Amino acid sequence: MLVDGVTLDVAPLAAKASYKAKAYQALRDAIVRMNIYGHSRPIRIDERQLCEALGISRTPVREAIALLEQEGLVRSMPRRGVFVVRKTRDEIRELIVVWAALEGMAARLAAAQAGPGEIEGLRAMIAGQAAEADCPDRFAAANIDFHQALIRLGGCALITEMTESLFLHIRAIRWSLIGRPERAERSVADHAAIVEALARRDGDLAETLVRNHALDLSRSVERHGTGFE
Repeated sequence: MLVDGVTLDVAPLAAKASYKAKAYQALRDAIVRMNIYGHSRPIRIDERQLCEALGISRTPVREAIALLEQEGLVRSMPRRGVFVVRKTRDEIRELIVVWAALEGMAARLAAAQAGPGEIEGLRAMIAGQAAEADCPDRFAAANIDFHQALIRLGGCALITEMTESLFLHIRAIRWSLIGRPERAERSVADHAAIVEALARRDGDLAETLVRNHALDLSRSVERHGTGFE
C-alpha cells in the first residue's frame, strides 16, 4: 500500500478474533517499520486504501486509528485526514533526554544483575551489528535490538513499558541517521564500551556511557537531521 509516496506495509487480516484488534496491531506494526523521518512530507493514512489492504470494512479501521491516536502515534486533523505523528526538533530533543535517563538507569540495574550469559549475548549482538555495517537497514535493526535487549536486562518492567512508548520515534530517528558511516562506526564502539562496563559490574560507568551515547543522538539530529521540523 502506497501512502503519499511512502510504503505502508500491511498484510490482509485473518477472519478470526477482533478485527479492531487485528487492524490496530497491523497498522501499528506498519508504522513502526516505517522510516517516518526519512523525508519532510507529512505521512497521510488513506482509510479507503487501508481497508482494501487489510480486507475489512471502515469501522474496525477507524476504531484502530482511534486507539493509535490515544497512543500518540497518529493524529486526526479535521477536513485533512489522519497523519502519522512526527516530532519537532524541540520535541525530539526532549524525547532523547527522557530516553537517555531511562536507558541509563536500565544499564545501571543491568550491571548489578545481568548474568554472564546475558552479557555475552550482548557481545554477540554487537558482532552481528558490526557485520551489517554495509547494510543500513539491517544495521539499524540490529542497533535497536541491542538497545531493547539492554533495557530488558535492567529487569525493571516500568522502564521497559515507558521506553516502549518512545521506541517508535527513537527507532525512526536512529534509522534516519544510521546510514552515515561515522555514525555506524561510533555506535559499534559505544556499544562495546557499554558491554565492558556491564561485565566489570561498573554501574556508574555503564549509566554514564549509555546516557552519553543517547545524548550524542541529539547532537547528530542537530547536525545531520533532514526530516525534522
